[in-house]
Amino acid sequence: MYPGAHAATDPAKPAIIMAGSGEVISYRELDDEANRLSQLFRAAGFEPGDHISFCLENQAHFLPIAWGAHYAGLVYTAISSRLTTEEMAYIIDNSDSKAFITSGYKREQAAELVDQMPNVSVRLMVDSVIDGFESYGEAIAAQPAEPLPNRIAGRDMLYSSGTTGRPKGVAQQAEEILLEEGDSSVGNLLQLLFGATSESVYLSPAPFYHSAPLRFCLAMNMVGGTVVAMERFDPEDCLRLIQEHQITHTQVVPTMFVRILKLDPEVRNQYDVSSLQAVVHAAAPCPVDVKETMIKWWGPIIHEYYAGTEGNGFVYCNSEQWLAHKGTVGMAIVGELHIVDDEGNELPVGEEGTIYFGGAGEFEYHGDPDKTAESRDPRGWSTLGDVGRVDEHGFLYLTDRKAYMIISGGVNIYPQEAENLLTMHPKVFDVAVIGVPNEDFGEEVKAVVQPAGGSEAGPELERELIAYCRDHLADVKCPRTIDFRDELPRHPTGKLYKRLLKDEYWAGHQSRII
Repeated sequence: MYPGAHAATDPAKPAIIMAGSGEVISYRELDDEANRLSQLFRAAGFEPGDHISFCLENQAHFLPIAWGAHYAGLVYTAISSRLTTEEMAYIIDNSDSKAFITSGYKREQAAELVDQMPNVSVRLMVDSVIDGFESYGEAIAAQPAEPLPNRIAGRDMLYSSGTTGRPKGVAQQAEEILLEEGDSSVGNLLQLLFGATSESVYLSPAPFYHSAPLRFCLAMNMVGGTVVAMERFDPEDCLRLIQEHQITHTQVVPTMFVRILKLDPEVRNQYDVSSLQAVVHAAAPCPVDVKETMIKWWGPIIHEYYAGTEGNGFVYCNSEQWLAHKGTVGMAIVGELHIVDDEGNELPVGEEGTIYFGGAGEFEYHGDPDKTAESRDPRGWSTLGDVGRVDEHGFLYLTDRKAYMIISGGVNIYPQEAENLLTMHPKVFDVAVIGVPNEDFGEEVKAVVQPAGGSEAGPELERELIAYCRDHLADVKCPRTIDFRDELPRHPTGKLYKRLLKDEYWAGHQSRII
């Protein structure tokens, strides 16, 4: 299904409700806007398979823009609104985007981008307009609301941060499918695993540009339910919206559970959450005590999954399964799990190694055949690079990050970007960036620096290096704190023993992830 089908049967039904502003977008309005945008893309000469990108905050036009690209058969990239101009320009260029859409909220960065995207022929701005961009509203108003003929379904190409510095676009291998004949794997999951129907009301508390929120919201539009979108997460607001809109489904990250539980009991207990039918969490492992408390409070309606943007496998457990195997992220329901050591040998039950999936979806990293090859095993399996073990019942437990990836509040952060940047600072001789425990976010970013000769370690240098990072990278990727050492542990070959550093900060924790 797709929004046009629901627009035909129930045009006035709310497809999207913006929680803060209260703005309501009906299925008819969603379908009309998506049709007009798809017509604009076709009038500009775009054909199925061409790429476009967009960068907006959570707002009313975000999902219609994604649907407009989908209707036109395009490959679309949602860019994080937290990235720097330099990072945005890289993704626009690397994705081969022919169009870029942004908003007045991003007008300062949009102005900086004007001269940095020479291959972009369509430049639109929502809610505002600056030199170098056309008004999105005026541009689509000039197009008919009729659907394109013989529509091919589009697909996303979202970016995951790169272990060697630059982020990589995850390109799914997919054949051309007519829009009216296509389905959605996430839509199927919503219905089969989580019981979603056209009567469901889905609360989206996270930024749309992340893969899971974007795909789940689009899937809810396919099912015909209503998406209630938070412009930004607030724990009490979340509870209020559940009560006010009789939310049936939501997807969160563990940090949101933590924030909700930290509310004064008198505050959180005044809200009725009994409408909830399924609460899904992913993106980071949930602390055992936090999940136990949430299941006791909200009931056995909490579901967990482990998967990546790459779509090469899917691991899942419900509340009952988790309570019987506390700490697990579930069993494989798409793809077969294989635990492999550094020599490529498959390991037995209980032993820790790299997690591979076999027999599931294929993907590649756009324009990076080397990184694609690194993710493959000669037997045809693929990996996200995470480390874990499987118990005798087939339940997976994550024990470490891929390539020292940091997950802070559900956001994936690869430390190599900050390391590469800080290495070039004249006052830095050597640096390692790692994830260290954080009670609220699971992990936070820390840099361990060996100052260059003549540079004095201390608060002043710490502030200077953090500010330097934030001038070039999104703040979420930058260290929150910096520790100084006389020397970092390195092998005579120059290899950094980052594991030794990380183990110091994780001493006393049963797992190197929380």
